[in-house]
Amino acid sequence: MTALILDAGALVAVDRHDRAMIARLQAAQQHGLELRSNAMVVAQAWRDPHGRQVQLARLLHAVDVHAIDPQVGRAAGVLLGAANTSDPIDATVVLLAAPGDRILTSDPADLTRLAIAAASGAVVVAC
Repeated sequence: MTALILDAGALVAVDRHDRAMIARLQAAQQHGLELRSNAMVVAQAWRDPHGRQVQLARLLHAVDVHAIDPQVGRAAGVLLGAANTSDPIDATVVLLAAPGDRILTSDPADLTRLAIAAASGAVVVAC
């Protein structure tokens, strides 16, 4: 495993000061794992217009946040069709994963379906 892919559940947990999640992410970093997510996942978790989500802001400094461009959008749509699911943000999360990566999510059922359809080789882990 080279990366831990973060879905909104992980970001929300950090924002809510979930000590177990914060410790889990710190341990991942200490073991050399890249933390990765995308801008739409950030949108699912970010709510304060004044930027006072301190824990979440601190985490985001350590996360490689990918943009969603038209090519990723099209690939996400194809993946949704293949997996017969409907959440495009979940699909973009799965598209970030490489073989051996772990996807940390509060929605393991849907992300597992997407990971299988994508044949990504990623492992889905519940938050």
